[in-house]
Amino acid sequence: MRHVFLRWAFAKSCLPALWLLLGTALGAQSFTLEQVMSYPFPSGLTAAMQANRIAWTFNEQGHRNLWVAEAPDFLPRQRTRYDDDSGQALSSIRLSPNGAWVVYIRGGDFGSNWDDALPVNPHSLPEPPTVELWVVPFEQGAPRSLGPGTQPAIAPDSRQVAFVREGQIWVAPLDGSAEPRKLFHARGRNDSPVWSPDGRRLAFRSERGDHAFIGIWSGEGQPLRWIDPSYDRDETPRWSPDGTQLVFVRRPGRGGAPDSILAQRHRPWEIRVADLATGTSRLLWQAPTTLRGSYPTTHGRTNLHWAAGRIVFLSYHDGWPHLYSISPKGGEPLCLTPGPYMCEYISLSPDGKYLYCAANTGPDPLDLERRHVLQVPVDRTAPRVLTPGDGLEWTPFALPDGRHVALISATPQRPPLPAIFDLEENDMRLLARDRIPPDFPDEQLVTPTQVVFSAPDGTPVHGTLFLPEGASEQDPRPAVVYVHGGPPRQMLLGWHYSSYYSNAYAVNQYLTSLGFAVLSVNYRLGIGYGYEFHHPPRASWRGCSEYQDIEAAGRWLAGLPFVRADRVGIYGGSYGGYLTAMALARNSDLFAAGVDIHGVHDRTVGRVARWLYADRYERAPDAEAAARVAWESSPVAWVEQWRSPVLVIHGDDDRNVPFSQSTDLVQRLRKYGVPHETLVITDDTHHFMRFAHQLRVNRATADFLKRKLMDE
Repeated sequence: MRHVFLRWAFAKSCLPALWLLLGTALGAQSFTLEQVMSYPFPSGLTAAMQANRIAWTFNEQGHRNLWVAEAPDFLPRQRTRYDDDSGQALSSIRLSPNGAWVVYIRGGDFGSNWDDALPVNPHSLPEPPTVELWVVPFEQGAPRSLGPGTQPAIAPDSRQVAFVREGQIWVAPLDGSAEPRKLFHARGRNDSPVWSPDGRRLAFRSERGDHAFIGIWSGEGQPLRWIDPSYDRDETPRWSPDGTQLVFVRRPGRGGAPDSILAQRHRPWEIRVADLATGTSRLLWQAPTTLRGSYPTTHGRTNLHWAAGRIVFLSYHDGWPHLYSISPKGGEPLCLTPGPYMCEYISLSPDGKYLYCAANTGPDPLDLERRHVLQVPVDRTAPRVLTPGDGLEWTPFALPDGRHVALISATPQRPPLPAIFDLEENDMRLLARDRIPPDFPDEQLVTPTQVVFSAPDGTPVHGTLFLPEGASEQDPRPAVVYVHGGPPRQMLLGWHYSSYYSNAYAVNQYLTSLGFAVLSVNYRLGIGYGYEFHHPPRASWRGCSEYQDIEAAGRWLAGLPFVRADRVGIYGGSYGGYLTAMALARNSDLFAAGVDIHGVHDRTVGRVARWLYADRYERAPDAEAAARVAWESSPVAWVEQWRSPVLVIHGDDDRNVPFSQSTDLVQRLRKYGVPHETLVITDDTHHFMRFAHQLRVNRATADFLKRKLMDE
């Protein structure tokens, strides 16, 4: 019962702060769902290497367009005119080194787990839209299609772009003087093109199933060169500044005797440097053979760069995703960002002397739940927090003038906007503030507060609490637990850097305005709290140990004196949908209703056949046990005791979670008489690419929770 004592002890100790926050929420007024969803969301921010120019996209209620700005005034200019809610994303934004051209992809769903480059057709048109690579001049002129393509890499001379089409590397001139052409043809699926500093050669990865090579194209008619080919998987080629060497990451090839399925294992990786004159490579650094030393899985993974005189990378081996640098000749790596915080969204300055990143650190202890921009020298341990305060900042890019840093900024009330930080003036300037609609309810949004409670096993669990107007012991309110997806995510004390979770933040604010207390829970498997929290034992399909954090969140919330313990609901999407379904199946006594948005419901699908009926003689020693544990980690295994009403929502072109997961669940709910409602979003994906579809999902979510948890 230790967790019960800690839960109540914390609730008692934090009540004065909660009452103070309730007082600040009393002035909040109601607003519509449409109003709080009307913000423009910026993404894809990037900067030129040789010109003080930046580019990004705005998604304004489904109208997605490319915007640019340049020094000294940085006045934003719209460079495309896609003026309908078409559901066609703009992604892979690239500025040519000289800043004269912007390349981007229009279409597809590049946040997907599969089929990301296939057309998205949320309007159910007779002929689906195409997914194409486009180029537009920075100054003026209409966009021009380069045809199908992904992973654009613009040459150093700013004259041509390499890209991937059907697993091969193609090139096209940026000025449209010739048609795109295939650069070469090689076995496997070839991707990750990187130009040499002089623009005469191209490094790439050739993925061949159980192994992968680093290849070099050296010119027309020249045979491809393979760099130290092995029985391993090589990736992430990066050129030395003089073009004579390459650094890359090597991981073991697939295969070997089956090992335990349920056990946590070290995932080896190493950094190697290749001499292009000989084609051989040498070991530069090998990750420690510990769980923490495993191949990193946070944003950008190894974030490998060849900087000015140093090779820089990210590793988790000291327990946090930190930046390191090492001499190209070898030696011990230097930790550049020591301390209990993580680094992500990492870029290298044009002069190679600094790394810029977003990190959950700063002078305020609450910065653990925020993101601020760090400037990190590559040759010494001297990180500098550029943007302290109660705001949030991410995706920084240094401009070549050495004075300005482009980034995206938000606060708990103001939605994200692009911004310019002046290193000399130590000041930040917001761009395109006029794109926020006049009736956006920024002054009516509450400021969420950090809360910490204990899971049954004693693990501290962080959350952000949204408090409604008028809640009191005399007038307790219904409450909702929000469960994020991923699961490697962290919900923050303000607007989020992901469009998916900015949408969730808007919904949580709207639910709060309706009178709900909303607790967004950062359960284990999430990022921001160190390796052991991110990679806990017996989690996910290996035992769902993270579910105890969800149950603890519900019980902590129900224990607050201004919350109705019998009216606690739950909702979430993707992995959050999975844990929502688990909560309703296992704890209908606690969670009175819920909304399950494209969740996973049977964790054995796609696994058991591979474990138990593998096309080989050998089988993992715990294959039977793993199958049983995966089943018990599935909501459908507990559906017989499910009693609480649920709304099931899914888009039937989902490329992250199969639609069949919800089809299967609904049949089981019908069989056992579980009260349920359904909503199918036809021909849209996991990310609800049409604004109208996202609005429909949000409205259905809020309406269901209101009907089931609030009095008339």
